[in-house]
This record gives sequence, C-alpha cells and structure tokens, in this order.
Amino acid sequence: MNIEDLEKIDSKKMYQTYDKWPEIAKDSFADDFEKFDVKGIDHIVFSGMGGSGSIGDVISAILSKEDIHVSNVKGYHLPKTVDSNSLVVATSISGNTKETLTVLEKAKKTDAKMKIIIYFLKKFQWYTHKDHHLQNFYIPS
Repeated sequence: MNIEDLEKIDSKKMYQTYDKWPEIAKDSFADDFEKFDVKGIDHIVFSGMGGSGSIGDVISAILSKEDIHVSNVKGYHLPKTVDSNSLVVATSISGNTKETLTVLEKAKKTDAKMKIIIYFLKKFQWYTHKDHHLQNFYIPS
C-alpha cells in the first residue's frame, strides 16, 4: 500500500503517530514522571481501543504471575468489580475514543483509588483540565 492509499483511509494521519511509537516509548521511559502510591491496589483496569488497548494487554501479561487482577476493557463497560482498591487507566491516542471516554466517565463515579488518563495528542487536554482529580500524562507524539 502506498501513502496516498493509506491517507484515503486514514485522513487524520494517525499512522504517523503509530510509526513513532518506538521513539515515543524510548523518550517516555527516560522521562521523570511523578510517582503515585499503589499501596492497596489489587485490581487494575485498562481501557483503550485498538493500539491504545495494547498497553493493557502487555501489562496484563507481565502481571499474570502476580497476585493482582487485571481487566482489559475494549468497549463501553467498566467492570462491576471496580472498588476503592482499583486503579483505572484509560489510554487514547486520538483523544476522542467514545468507548474509552465512556469507561472513564463511569470510573469517575466509583470510589476507585485513582483514575489515570494517558493521551498522545494535545486536543485531549480539554478533558483532563475539566477534572482536577484525574491524574493525566501527556506523551507528545
């Protein structure tokens, strides 16, 4: 497939962000992110569609031998098992994924210990600024 054909399908040129993932990962690994307390967390919920959801798949595999429950949500429904010992992580490359935003809105209505959003495009900042109780990480692409 050539670039012209790809851009007919991907008019927002999201492929450019995906092409930069190795560089983004390397730069993000070197960043000094603020640490947060995970004491008492026994359930992690990852919400994300497509490539954004792959983060949850990878971490779920890494934690598979640990004593922690991991849920990967690739749709609109937050697990009913979310409680004060849960960590909810929503990821969106585009910043406007309806499923991910819906899960995040539902999570905000729970007593989950922490809700985190990871996003790659600045246009998602409008959402994170609305809620100061939402920890967010912007990773430039």
